[in-house]
Amino acid sequence: MWRAIASNALTILVVGLFLVGGLILWGQTQYQSEGPLETAICLRVESGSNMTRVSRELEDQGAITNATIFRMAADYTDRAQQLKAGSFLVREGASMEQIIYEITSSGASTCGSEIEYRIGVTRAQTRVRELNPATLEFDEIAEFDMAEEETPAAYQEKRQEADTRYRVSLAEGVTSWQVVEALKGFEALSGEIAEIPAEGSLAPDSYDVAAGQDRNEILKAMQDKQQLRINAAWENRQDGLPLESPEEMLILASIIEKETGVPGERGQVASVFVNRLNQGMRLQTDPTVIYGVTKGQGTLGRGLRRSELNRPTPWNTYQIDGLPPTPIANPGLASLEAAVAPDNTDYVFFVADGTGGHAFAETLQEHNRNVAKWREIEAERNSGN
Repeated sequence: MWRAIASNALTILVVGLFLVGGLILWGQTQYQSEGPLETAICLRVESGSNMTRVSRELEDQGAITNATIFRMAADYTDRAQQLKAGSFLVREGASMEQIIYEITSSGASTCGSEIEYRIGVTRAQTRVRELNPATLEFDEIAEFDMAEEETPAAYQEKRQEADTRYRVSLAEGVTSWQVVEALKGFEALSGEIAEIPAEGSLAPDSYDVAAGQDRNEILKAMQDKQQLRINAAWENRQDGLPLESPEEMLILASIIEKETGVPGERGQVASVFVNRLNQGMRLQTDPTVIYGVTKGQGTLGRGLRRSELNRPTPWNTYQIDGLPPTPIANPGLASLEAAVAPDNTDYVFFVADGTGGHAFAETLQEHNRNVAKWREIEAERNSGN
């Protein structure tokens, strides 16, 4: 009798262990397998929320098949107490494992609302936008000039949301003064800027920032990135360039940046200046004259006067030999690369061609013909034809 009872108990135990093992295996499969979500969603985790609340919301939105397994997995992996507040992109087919990692790792929002402060050459604009999880593209909600326009309600609303992300974007060719003045006007940041960074020392790029972050920290990040770019470009420079130092490379890159906004032209523009330097010709480039007038504090807003072209300044390359003493803007990576790897041409002249680009020439005679064509285009435009 006792032998039969023991045998039955053993059988029950084995069956029980088998079932438990099968249940664990099923749960693990559910945890690691592709999830049921067919379209990406933006999951918003409020401050003070917990895994129970989050798991229910995920289940309600069809992102997971079982809220209980989700909670148990978060507990088992010691991530339940690491839940972060924010807005998190849950992609289609995301597994429970991937979702738990997303909402318990860095805490940086990966979707939802973003306020971007765009610092351009002619103006600074604030843009409020929201990531559409279905298309993974931003939908613009509002765009305005904080210095000149009334602040829209959408901006104020997003400023109050704790999970709103912030970004500062610098356009190629902005001056350090423009960057500093723009950052001063960005109310989401903190800290007084003690001095304007050296011209050319800030990397045009897009930077994730945090509400309340010190402006000097952001400037330091821009400087660090630009220094890395400068070092890399100088390391990869062509042989035989008329540039004695990374500083001279940076000056030339800033001139290239201000002379053309056409990506495919940078190498040609760089070749003109390199050829001129090699031949002892003055650079004779208008942006350097403009910098001598404005010192980088805003735009000129009009054409250059003959008196300004004739007036000596340290930057006026119609009046000085070689490069000016400092950069005239903050050049982007492509202009730095063009400065150390110019196209192989014999060009020493260029002028606007009416399309946004330039006409290049090897001889003065050819250049004069290009100038005449440009004058005709200007005259037609001014006459309204």
